[in-house]
This record gives sequence, structure tokens and C-alpha cells, in this order.
Amino acid sequence: MLAFLLSILLEATGSVAIMGAAIGAGLAAIGAGLGIGRIGGSAMEGIARQPEAAGRIQTAMLIIAALIEAVALFAAVICLLVALG
Repeated sequence: MLAFLLSILLEATGSVAIMGAAIGAGLAAIGAGLGIGRIGGSAMEGIARQPEAAGRIQTAMLIIAALIEAVALFAAVICLLVALG
């Protein structure tokens, strides 16, 4: 029985890799969305508390959001490479 299940798993390895890559890309997108949402909310709270620091807070927020997007894009590319390879 175990040998049969292992043979089925080995035959379906390509589809399992594609499914895993799709799940990984989805998790990367969800994580990036949550991270940027949290950054935006915290930045708005900081600007509300200290309006004179709005420029510095906004600059820092944009830099951090760009870094999060870069990591999410990197994760999506890795998932695409796993799916194609």
C-alpha cells in the first residue's frame, strides 16, 4: 500500500510542485499586503500624533514599502522558477 502511494506521489511530483509554487506566491502576496497595510496604518497614526514629522514619516514609509514589495516580487519569481523547473 505504501509503495503504491509513493509511486502515485512520484508520478504527480510536477503538479505538486506547481501547486506548492502557487500557494507560495499567494502567501507572499498576502504577506506583502498585510505588511504594507500595517506600515500605512502606523504611518498615519504617527503623522496624526506628530504632524510636523509627516515628511520624514512618509519617506520612511515609502522606502519600507518598496523593500517589502521587492521581497514579495523575489518570492513570486522564485515560485515561478519552481513551477517551471
